Amino acid sequence: MALSRVCWARAGLWGSAVTPGPYVTRKLQLARPRAGLAWGAPRLFDLPCRSSNLHLSPKADVKSLISYVVTKTKVINGKYHRFLGRHFPRFYVLYTIFMKGLQMFWADAKKARRIKTYMWKHNVKFHQLSYREMEHLRQFRRDVTKCLFLGIISIPPFANYLVFLLMYLFPRQLLIQHFWTPKQQIDFLDIYHALRKQSHPEILGYLERVIPLVSDAGLRWHMTELCTKIQHGTHPAIHDILALRECFSNHPLGMNQLHALQMKALSRAMLLTPYLPSFLLRHRLKTHTTVIHQLDKALAKLGIGHLTPQEVKSACYLRGLNSTHIAEERCRTWLGEWLQISCSLKEVKCDVKDASGECFLLPTDSILKWAQRELIRIQRCLAERILERELDIRRTGTVSPHGGKTRV
Repeated sequence: MALSRVCWARAGLWGSAVTPGPYVTRKLQLARPRAGLAWGAPRLFDLPCRSSNLHLSPKADVKSLISYVVTKTKVINGKYHRFLGRHFPRFYVLYTIFMKGLQMFWADAKKARRIKTYMWKHNVKFHQLSYREMEHLRQFRRDVTKCLFLGIISIPPFANYLVFLLMYLFPRQLLIQHFWTPKQQIDFLDIYHALRKQSHPEILGYLERVIPLVSDAGLRWHMTELCTKIQHGTHPAIHDILALRECFSNHPLGMNQLHALQMKALSRAMLLTPYLPSFLLRHRLKTHTTVIHQLDKALAKLGIGHLTPQEVKSACYLRGLNSTHIAEERCRTWLGEWLQISCSLKEVKCDVKDASGECFLLPTDSILKWAQRELIRIQRCLAERILERELDIRRTGTVSPHGGKTRV
């Protein structure tokens, strides 16, 4: 006991910041009558505690350490970005796009998790969600499928280096849109639409071949008129398309009556893989068209006017229109026509035998795309002729009313 009193007294003399524990203090208080130092030092329990103003809690220490590390990391990261941008500009562009793509994909994953948690807690089905939530889940599923393939091929040892090389050489096939450059987004969407466009003549040719097999004479006449309008570049009216709705409920245009070649052509038009067995092709077509139909219902409830320009273009591209080179107002008009056709169909499910609504959307997609493409082609030809005429006028002079050129 005497030794402990001497130690605490010495600590008080030298200004130590050590605070006595409760056990030692209690012992000193019990031994107060015998406490007393020869050189007149004050007792320990009379000394002011200097450590109360200097000591920090463990939580504050951890927070200050974390903030310091984060600050230093940001500074080092900024220097590293400036170094890459100065010495390796092309690599820096790829590096920036890759990092931003990872951030966007991570944000999409968190949002998809919140939506799935909400669906699980409140027992909400997919078609009961809002349009933006449904579209986010649909796109995220496609992105995860693409990333899953990269994860599988990178499993073998040292295969990750090969994966990075393949990602650099084949970005369209292996990467999602978050990792594309702005130029690549336009070019790749054009490539996909060109692949999709190749199946349109085959689909319309099959519609012409099955006209004699339609039992109703009125439906045969309507289908003949529709095919003639499309071949001449005339945009069909909505009532002309809806008049053929009954043709797709049974033979020969019903979903369950389609042959393998026809389903492959429709799969290519929907940007689905055609290299599957017939029953899987039919199931994927039903699932895909059902999802689009549910999206159309939700979009009609939301209203096209509430969509951003990027959402309008994405919705048009999903439904078959190459909206990358078309004005926003024209895209909204086309999307409105599509919704009028789609929302007039009955609600269908993937497991029902009568899939007339689903099957009707498939050729409707090709009909609208074909008609829109023919209109664009005709307008482009007219614009080129007008431009050539203006150039001739500027080079040679005026043009006579009969088309002959006269010198000024």
